[in-house]
This record gives sequence, C-alpha cells and structure tokens, in this order.
Amino acid sequence: MRRLLPLCLVCLSLCAGGPGSRARAPEVGERVTLRHDPGLSPGVRRALARLPDRVQAGLLVRDLNTGELLEAREADLSLIPASNVKLVTAASVLVDRGGAGGWWSTELTVPAAEVGRARVSHLTLRGDADPTLTGTDGPDSLRALARQVYARGVREASAVQVDEGGLDAATWKGLALGVPMTAVRLAEWHDRPPASAAEARARVGAALIRELRRAGVRVLSSTVTPAPAFLRYTPPPRTDERGRPLPPDPFIPVGHRPEEGVASVRSASPFHVLAATLRPSDNLLAEELLATLAVRPGGDGTLPGALARERAVLRRLNVDLTGVRLVDGSGLGRENRLTARALVGLLKVMHDLPYPVGSPVAEPPGRTSPAHRNAFSEALAQAGTGENVPAHDGRGGTLALRLRGSGLDVRAKTGTLPGVSSLTGYVTGRSGHTLAFALLMNGPEDTPILTLRAVQDGVVRALAEAH
Repeated sequence: MRRLLPLCLVCLSLCAGGPGSRARAPEVGERVTLRHDPGLSPGVRRALARLPDRVQAGLLVRDLNTGELLEAREADLSLIPASNVKLVTAASVLVDRGGAGGWWSTELTVPAAEVGRARVSHLTLRGDADPTLTGTDGPDSLRALARQVYARGVREASAVQVDEGGLDAATWKGLALGVPMTAVRLAEWHDRPPASAAEARARVGAALIRELRRAGVRVLSSTVTPAPAFLRYTPPPRTDERGRPLPPDPFIPVGHRPEEGVASVRSASPFHVLAATLRPSDNLLAEELLATLAVRPGGDGTLPGALARERAVLRRLNVDLTGVRLVDGSGLGRENRLTARALVGLLKVMHDLPYPVGSPVAEPPGRTSPAHRNAFSEALAQAGTGENVPAHDGRGGTLALRLRGSGLDVRAKTGTLPGVSSLTGYVTGRSGHTLAFALLMNGPEDTPILTLRAVQDGVVRALAEAH
C-alpha cells in the first residue's frame, strides 16, 4: 500500500509548489486533486538499469496525441544538456522569425540627400546577422545587392561603410568558440571565420567592393570604415498662438533624414539553416542564430540580451524554466542547465505550433514524416538513415548510424560533452501516436559515451514498444 503523505506536506506541495510548479493556494471548498509523475514501464526500467555508476539521468515522455505524461524519472533534475541547448536556440529563432516563412535581410543605403544621384559619398552595408548571406551566390548575396545598386543608377561611390551598431561585439567574446559575432557576416566564412570584428568588417567590405566594381559601380576608396552611430532626429517643440504644445512637425528636413535604401536582399526560409544547425549539430551556426536574436532594434546587441530574449520566448510558450540556465547558443558551455521537463514542454508546443515546412522547403518525396510535417521537427536529425559522412550533413545527421534496422521513426537532437550525453526528440510509438521524450545524462568526465548512447537507444526502443 502506498504510504500517505502527512497533511503538512500535502499543504506545502499545494501552496509552495514542487520543482517547476506554478502552485497556488486552493480556495475554500475547492476540490483538490494531487497529480504525480508516472513511473517507468518495465522495458524502460531495464534499459536504464544499464547506466554506469555515478551517472545521473533525467527522463520525461509525453504522448502528444493525448497529452498524457507516460514515463518520468527525475524530470526536474537540472543537468548539463550539451547540444540539446540548440533546441532552445532553434525554437527561439523560429518563433522570432514567425515560422518557416520568415527571413533575414541585408541592405545598402545612401544619404537621403543623395538619393537619385549617380555619384554618392558612401554606401553603407546594414544587416541583421543573416547567417545565410553569401558573397556571390543566389538572390541573398552581395552580388545581388551590387546589381541592384547599378540598376538604381548609382555609378560611383567614394567609399563603403559597414554598420557595426547592430551587435555589441565585446559582449560575445566569452563564447567557447571565440568567434566574433557581427551584424553582417558571410556564410563562406564558416570554415575560416574572422578573428575579430575589425577583420570581419574588412573582409565583408572588400567582398562588397569587388561585387560593386564587377557590377559597374566605381568605388574610389578600398578602405572600409565603420558607419557612424545612427542619430535619431528629434523635431523641435511647437506651440500654437496661445503657447499650447502642438504635435511634432511630421516633416523631417532632408539634412536630418536617415539614410535611404538603394538595394536589399532577404534570405530563404530559416528552415534550411535550422536543419543545417540541428542535424550535424553545428556549433558556429548555433551561435550565429543566437546572435540574430540580439540585433538592434529588436534586441540590445548583447549576448545577455539574446539569452534574455530566449527565456522570454520560453516563458511565452509556457515552458517551465525551473532549473534552466542558458549561457550560449550551442551548448558548448558546461554552465548550461536544462531539465527533461523543460525540453518536453518545448517539444510539445513546437510540435503543435502551425509552422509547416511548406512546399518551397519540403524534403524530397517520402522523406517527410506524416506524423510531423512541422518545420521544427523536420529540421531534426532522423535516426537510422545510414549515411556514413564525417560532416554528419545528411538527413540523418548525428543519428544516421543509430537505431538502424529498428523500423522506428525517430527525429531527435543529440548532445555530447565529456561525461555528458543527451537525446531529446520525437518517436512514433506502436500506437501510431507521436511521443515527445527528453533523456539527459551526466556523469564523471571519463564516463564511456558509447555506453550512454546505447542506453538511450534502448530507452527509445522500449518507449516505442510500450506505447
């Protein structure tokens, strides 16, 4: 027989709340039902019994068709998640962009007084940290910007400037990768990123000047300078004949107008870069995605500001933040903390949001799961696809060689650091229902990672069989 809790403990659980609860005091006469997390099914219990000594594990499983919690073990344990942090980064960016139909943009501006002139004093490159911008390829490129400038009639620019006000580069130096984050960057830099914001400015400016000259625009100076800080125009106060205040004059003198755009490009759907981040677990792309949340004016330009926006997104999605700590976008920092409850809460709401992949970015026929068809879940690695590629850039990503021959539809994110292994995602159970699961494991740094992964795979198989 289950031992009853003492009355005082019951009251504490109702009024104070347990870990992650949003408890309130019950009203007089209100009927109160105590809810407890479920236990483990026999197969899952057997799989977890193979965990090495001194390894902590947090597990939570929810049926997304019924909403029922199915299995739990230490679901509120705050653990190092490793690359499972990328799930938070990707979800926050997808919500920030408004779904798979969103985009990032980059533009070139000229002083407002010089609009329409063939010769301008300078062209200024401004962006919102689009991680997909390229130098020469496609519609989202510096080459496309340069061609637009020529089409607008500009034939000569004295100089090129790069706006560096979107991000506060100094606040991003603490990232484990040591790569500066700038408001304008090129996808070609991935394998050889700049060492400083100044180098980034010089490299992107030089690439733009090459493309402008290629397009037929003469650029007199090859020196690339930072754009001056944007100064917002404040109209002088006005009063009527009786001295009463009037609304500001809507007319802005030309000399005080902000610069005006002469060319702009926008990225394709963020789905592509989310998949390129999550499937191979790309650390640099994850940090670049985090940086897009910081760009002014939507953010404050700083790393803490970006992390605060992530937490704000999680709160808006009603994710339990108890035990959650975020320090980067990639999960490389061992100071990050997540719980299985927070991750499953995020998986549930992202699965339910109306963010379809859409025909422009759909997978090839037969590769999109009818159980998902959602930009977030489809961006995850698919287990057991069999691609044996060192870069993990196939559909299977870091799960390509796991759970092969199982016949299971598993879309999930791995996470690995010394002594840390995580697996969080979706599996279709034998009932046909989609199960959201999170399994976080932390042990001594010499814990065999392959052993932890084998336990995770065993848990996933057992979950699918049990439900």
